[in-house]
Amino acid sequence: MVFVCVFATQAYAQEGSASPYSFYGIGSLNFKGTVENRSMGGISVYNDSIHLNLRNPAAYGGKNLAVYNNESRPIIYSVGGSHSNIKLQSNSNSDRTSTSTFDYLAVAIPLGKLGFGFGLLPYSSVGYKLENSNTNGDLGNRYKGEGGVNRTYLSFGYQLTNKLSIGATADYNFGNIKNSSIEFQYNTNNELLIYQTREDNKSSLSGLSFNLGAYYTTKLNDKLEIQTSLTYTPESKLKSTNKRSFSTFTFDPFGNENELNTIDSDLESQGLETTDLIIPSKLTIGVGIGEPRNWFAGLDYTTQQTSNFSNRLYNYQNATFENSSTISLGGFYIPKFNAFSGYFKRVTYRGGLRFEKTGLKVNNQSIKEFGISFGLGLPVGSGRDFFSNVNLGFEIGERGTTSQNLIKENFVNFQLSLSLNDRWFEKRKYE
Repeated sequence: MVFVCVFATQAYAQEGSASPYSFYGIGSLNFKGTVENRSMGGISVYNDSIHLNLRNPAAYGGKNLAVYNNESRPIIYSVGGSHSNIKLQSNSNSDRTSTSTFDYLAVAIPLGKLGFGFGLLPYSSVGYKLENSNTNGDLGNRYKGEGGVNRTYLSFGYQLTNKLSIGATADYNFGNIKNSSIEFQYNTNNELLIYQTREDNKSSLSGLSFNLGAYYTTKLNDKLEIQTSLTYTPESKLKSTNKRSFSTFTFDPFGNENELNTIDSDLESQGLETTDLIIPSKLTIGVGIGEPRNWFAGLDYTTQQTSNFSNRLYNYQNATFENSSTISLGGFYIPKFNAFSGYFKRVTYRGGLRFEKTGLKVNNQSIKEFGISFGLGLPVGSGRDFFSNVNLGFEIGERGTTSQNLIKENFVNFQLSLSLNDRWFEKRKYE
């Protein structure tokens, strides 16, 4: 089988992605952190006791809060989702599409200096329908794909000292990716043949991955605080159980495919029935400065050995993988976190930007991504759960290029999360 790198002037939303670039690898990576992280350009360096940080497990460790009489920290429940509007543009045409996705469901539970968390999130999404024209201007190829990889995780963090916390996460990855390809055949009169052939592939993926993290925080003076973070994800492998078939079909008057017969390919004899899909190692370092409960500004740098990505099942003729990198800058401002009057004084105002080299290289063109983000953290609780909040995020950006006959995506992302904070245990004051 040969996968030819072509992009179409038609694209449609499938599953949790509508990007033509989800054609490659395990699709477009969904996991970029919580809405709070994404609203600050995607930085993961910031940590506090009332928001989840899904990207650094060391954030689960910490000290008890004075407002809880130094007896505990809040349990955090968080759920988030997003909606994307995308404009796809080539040198000759353009189209629009949109997707809505569930982003994460997570819980964090403190146990003194120790804390742990668990949850579910979609890690990557595949969703595309691509068509291109041949040299005669007729329909040449059609590609479809859907599916992705989901992730459940269990994280632990522990505060070693008042300044240093460490943590680890174990992820179980699972999912299915389906794709099909058709190369349309014509007779000598350039008429579409009645009988066409479609190739279908399905990969069932599963496997473990791990993430290690550390946080270091120190005071510069009575007001200013420095936060630093480090995470490392070792290289891992996902087991891919594969199926491939070839189907003969005809088109009905409405353009639907009517299958006539299907033959399964003998992948076992080719050594392709079970393959290993390599997930490259990744390193993120971050540093930030701010005044607690007032403002913060941070910088993250991430590098991943994407050039090591491989799956023997697929051969991308005009595409390769190179090492990826991301620079994120962002922060927040709270006018007065404990204001008794003036609701908007207690609102958290967030903003940031990111520059990403995705690691995908098509037609010798590196695919890059840029985004500018904004967000609001709206307090919603009172009494025992006064730390609860609703978080709104907004991001505009672009991915790809129209150079080398490729597709440029201009996107607008809307994100929403609900973060509920509660206290399970409280010491009795009187006997």
